[in-house]
Amino acid sequence: MRKLFSAITVIALCLFTSCNFTEEMHLNADGSGKIAINFDGSQLMEMAGDEMSKENEKAIDSLIYFKDVLEEKKDSISKLSEEEQASLKKLEKFAMHMLMNPEAKEMKFEIFTNFKSVKELDDVFDSFQQANKLQSSVEGKPVKTDPTFGGNSEATDVAYKFKGRKFSRVTTIVDEELLKQAVDSLSSSNMFLSGSKYSLKYHFPKKIKSVSSGKAMLSADRKTLVLEVGFVDYMRDPKILDLEVVLEK
Repeated sequence: MRKLFSAITVIALCLFTSCNFTEEMHLNADGSGKIAINFDGSQLMEMAGDEMSKENEKAIDSLIYFKDVLEEKKDSISKLSEEEQASLKKLEKFAMHMLMNPEAKEMKFEIFTNFKSVKELDDVFDSFQQANKLQSSVEGKPVKTDPTFGGNSEATDVAYKFKGRKFSRVTTIVDEELLKQAVDSLSSSNMFLSGSKYSLKYHFPKKIKSVSSGKAMLSADRKTLVLEVGFVDYMRDPKILDLEVVLEK
């Protein structure tokens, strides 16, 4: 499981370097679907690729199920508080695809899960924080929270709704001070993060009639929506990714 924790560390590092993040959702007519958070850290690999080649790092293409990790580390996890154990249990339904190739200077991660209703996604971003906690608990370190890990997951709530022909993604800032801390912590990394993007890529079961954001782009068949913003802009104002989408009949 060392690969998993190396991946978690790299994803955290991605938040302070030039990496691109994509939140991709495939939504079915009955409200079920799949969501994936993609990290493209190839630019980070470009910077560190030569060093990794010197260390004879081999290419990795792995699929990891968090449920298996939780089972393997259950003895260590049982020593945590009931609240912390309950938080880590949320990881059970997630899996991670990890692709690292030093020779090709390619580094990509995808954390994904299926859902029966978009309501299940309201705490999806907490999973990144729980992954960080999992690493700390298994390694016997104090469990710490990181306001920047997984975007603004500790400072905001993101709620998804899909009813009839209307879909929405609405962000609520629940801790202004924590959000400010997250933004301040990135101030020294603005130069690296200036090229980083956070994108939404949503696939709908019907054609899109209207969308609230003027920056959103639609595919030729009008069933896919893409909204891209600067990562620093997103950290400063998480509500810039709020959306309301109306589908055709």
